[in-house]
This record gives sequence, C-alpha cells and structure tokens, in this order.
Amino acid sequence: MKKRKSLYLLLACISILFILHALVKNYWIDPAASGFLSHKTGLKRELNLPDWLNVMYVHVAFACMAMASGLVNFSNRIFERSRRLHRINGYVYIVSVLLVVLTSGYMAPYATGGKLSSMGFNLLNMIWLFITITALVQIKRKRIICHRNWMIRSYAFCFTNMLIHLITSLFHQGFGYVYATSYTIGVYGSIALLLVIPEIIIRTNRKELV
Repeated sequence: MKKRKSLYLLLACISILFILHALVKNYWIDPAASGFLSHKTGLKRELNLPDWLNVMYVHVAFACMAMASGLVNFSNRIFERSRRLHRINGYVYIVSVLLVVLTSGYMAPYATGGKLSSMGFNLLNMIWLFITITALVQIKRKRIICHRNWMIRSYAFCFTNMLIHLITSLFHQGFGYVYATSYTIGVYGSIALLLVIPEIIIRTNRKELV
C-alpha cells in the first residue's frame, strides 16, 4: 500500500510539473510557438499560422485537462469518498481525449518530419482513442479491474508529448541526428514505449495482489 502511495505521489509530481510547464511555455513564454515552428521545414501544405495556433491552444488546454482529470481518478481516496465525482471526472477525461485527438488530427499533416511523422501521429491517435473507448466499455460492463487496466494504458498516452521531446533530444543532441529525423524517431519510439510501459505496470500490480 505504501509503495502504491509513493508511486501515485511520484506520478502526481510529474503530471503537475508537466502541466505547469506546458501552460507556461505555450501561453506565456512562447505563445507564437516560434521555437517549435522553426523546425518545420519543407512543408507540403501551406500553414495557416493563426488557425494552427488556435488549434494548438485548444490541443494544449485539453491535453492538460486529460492529464489532470486522469490523475484525479487514479486517487483511491477520491474514488472511495465520491463515486459520482469519479464518474463525472471520467467523462471529462474522455471528452478531453477526444478533443486532443481531433486537434492532433488537424495538426498531423504539418508535423515536423513530414509524412512519416504525420502517419505516426494518426496511428497514435487511433490507438489512444481505441484504448480509451475500451476502458469505457469495460466499466459499463462492470469489469472494474479491466477498466482500471485499460485506463492505465490510456493515461500513459497523456505523456506522449513529453516522451517525443525526450527521445528527440536524445537523438538530436546526444547522437547528432538531424532534428526532423530525430522527431520522427521520437514519434514512433514514444508509441512503442506507451504500449510497453503500461503493460509492465499492470503486470507488476497483478503480482503484488497475488
């Protein structure tokens, strides 16, 4: 039990720090996303900057909302005190994920790294949506443990951006790859990690309960 609490506190710290970083960076430090856009070269589609920025603002806001609502619903204390709040917050999470996926779909054709990165983002969005819907279906069927496991899988995708940039930095700054190539590796590398890491967590939890 203490180990679970410690893991939840660690998750809470990482999530809160990332949310604050995303909000400050995208709405205050660099609202024009000039740093990020400077890496977008050779786009085959003309980028309508005002529209793209507005979509990005919505994307960031609901990505933070998904991360926050998901974190709250993993709290056993909140779940035990108010099942209704847990249920309502769950729908907030689902709506947030849907809006993140939709806005990501708009931005995918303009992804750094070209068509290959765009395809990666579309694949990522489809996987995340499928996993999240599966989590909803499981709770509707009263399969609480299955629901929780699918939510662990779904919540992992809230860290997509973080993983993409970590992997991109590793390959670009660490191994000297071109930024666009590093970013594409980051997209596909994050998909692999986001599918593997939750399974490790689920299996570890299962062993602790045996």
